[in-house]
Amino acid sequence: MISIRHRRPGRRRPDRSRALRNWELWTIPPVLLSYVLAVDALALAAPVLASGVDPIGSVDLVRFVALAVGSAVHIEAAKGIEKLRELAAEGLPYVNLKGMWTFAAVLLLPPPLAFALIVSTYLHSWLRLNRVRAYRLVFTTATVVLGSAAAALVLQALSPDGYPGFPSGPIGLAVLVLAGLAYWFVNYGLVIGAVLLSSPETKARDMLGRLTDHFVGLGSLGLGVAAAVLLLEQPWASPLLLVPVLGLQYGLLAGQFQTAARTDTKTGLVNAAFWHDMASKELERATSTNSPVSLLYVDLDYFKPINDTHGHDAGDKVLQTVAAELQQVLQAVATELQRATRADDLVGRLGGEEFAVLLPSTSPVDAAEIAERIRRRIEGLSVRVNSQAGQTEVIDNLTCSVGVATFPDAASTLQLLVEAADKAQYAAKDAGRNRIVVAPASSR
Repeated sequence: MISIRHRRPGRRRPDRSRALRNWELWTIPPVLLSYVLAVDALALAAPVLASGVDPIGSVDLVRFVALAVGSAVHIEAAKGIEKLRELAAEGLPYVNLKGMWTFAAVLLLPPPLAFALIVSTYLHSWLRLNRVRAYRLVFTTATVVLGSAAAALVLQALSPDGYPGFPSGPIGLAVLVLAGLAYWFVNYGLVIGAVLLSSPETKARDMLGRLTDHFVGLGSLGLGVAAAVLLLEQPWASPLLLVPVLGLQYGLLAGQFQTAARTDTKTGLVNAAFWHDMASKELERATSTNSPVSLLYVDLDYFKPINDTHGHDAGDKVLQTVAAELQQVLQAVATELQRATRADDLVGRLGGEEFAVLLPSTSPVDAAEIAERIRRRIEGLSVRVNSQAGQTEVIDNLTCSVGVATFPDAASTLQLLVEAADKAQYAAKDAGRNRIVVAPASSR
């Protein structure tokens, strides 16, 4: 329903030696750590709501399967636009349409099954869309579980015919509205709490998000009510709800990205949405001309301590400096190769401290050489910033990890190319950072 957008780790198979690095739970501020663990603990206690509810029956299991399948189909069908929306919501509350399925589960299913559906939905989304750190997945899921628990308490208290279920008529409408508001405000309030503790300087306007996002989130709860009613009255018609949901995402939400400004406000680079469109078109041209396209994923190492030590304004200055260096390197390469390319159209900021560099007509070997040039330039940077105390300080010892992937050798589609570069970048992190890893050729 609502989560916080964080930078995307790549897909890899963790082992025990990587476990702590993968979680990075103990590196967050103690107050935020306590908050996260408290929310998680409360969510684990939420199944006590099952007390007094009738045992799980065969009809409950059928409805659970129906909602789980609907959620899975929705996630798979909408993963393209959702990846872009999550990137654009960097560091702020991010509203999604999963509430359609989770709220329907709260209305129809006994609490244990409702909570199981929430966990399966967010685990599926994590596996297929955005592999945030594991503790962040747990926290996001916990906020939805607690929002659902609040809604369940409202339904238990105000449903004279028993829960699960809800009354009919005007009274039922009032109960549904109250349950939906409880779900929304608890979920959103917990996320806002994490935002405030992790980034106290976040402006209230940014923290609250856009009004349109709130309408999207509340609309998903309305669709959840519709899904619940259909499953109760006309279960065979319930799959039709996927049509307006996907139409909303690909018509309205995707349209917002098509008309949005192309520039990332912090760095002046192209933003994630425009870069994605540009990369898609470049791969189409490469397919028709049978030419390679390489992708570099550049991620600054140990960027969070810069924000923590010097302040977010200093962090923004570092991002701006790195962005300028990336453009200069690519412009120099274009000049050397006598290519009529615009460096600022080749580099995009995908979020946080992560940049994507698109290299048309570039082989894996040449791409690795360009990546090495970028790595050396960033390693040699010294950025003068104003500290939080108002003094001038110099930030140096900057390094980056770079993942390189080339179409069509490493991947046959843009999505697979992005995943290959992302995975290579994390291999570079695991190998000690400040290095380059080239994705191997695909066996497919």
